[in-house]
Amino acid sequence: MSDRYGPNIPSQTIYVNNLNEKIKKLELIKSIHAIFSQFGKILDIVASKNFKMRGQAFIVFEDVSSSTNALQSMQGFPFYDKPMKIAFAKSKSDAIAKIDGSYAERRKKRIEEGTRSTKRPKEKTHKKSHTHNTHLTHAYQRPAGSSSHRELPNKILFVTNLPDGSSEDMVKVLFGRYPGYREVRLVPGRPDLAFVEFESEDTAGTAKTQLDNFQVKPEHYMRVAFAKRD
Repeated sequence: MSDRYGPNIPSQTIYVNNLNEKIKKLELIKSIHAIFSQFGKILDIVASKNFKMRGQAFIVFEDVSSSTNALQSMQGFPFYDKPMKIAFAKSKSDAIAKIDGSYAERRKKRIEEGTRSTKRPKEKTHKKSHTHNTHLTHAYQRPAGSSSHRELPNKILFVTNLPDGSSEDMVKVLFGRYPGYREVRLVPGRPDLAFVEFESEDTAGTAKTQLDNFQVKPEHYMRVAFAKRD
């Protein structure tokens, strides 16, 4: 899919660049899924840390309406302190090709092209880098089960049920897009818990409403509540 992208023709796959190159690949993929799964079912996320693909990723949605909504909503979104640049990918992703039955022909063509390239004289061969493919087949959902008791508003939110391996940067990606965000603090020794501070109770309330029961991983829902006052 690399080097085949363009902004004009809608596609189920979007190409994202200007990503922060200092972020580790697995962390990057987790964060991409966390903020893009709200737009629809994600079939695949492709990212790599090799020189050619640094700062770039491809996100494959189940349908064009989801990818279009994601492109329009997230264009220029500050992701790890850099505004994302998003376009539709020109070529069909492997995930979509497998669904519509054209993958075998695509693979055959690649093998043939690879065979021809190995016959060219005086060309150095390089080991092919392995692009990480994460198949994520669960759409963003907001299930029932929110707390029924009335909470006292607070500008600090208490976040629970974060997935293993969560970091401050990942939590910041989720909450930092909401107005009034100030900072996130993880609880020492408890990577599943965090406190997120906003400028006011109102701005904190907006983020809480949007992110409580947010699906950060398949079958894994984050809980957000107002922090209890002393």
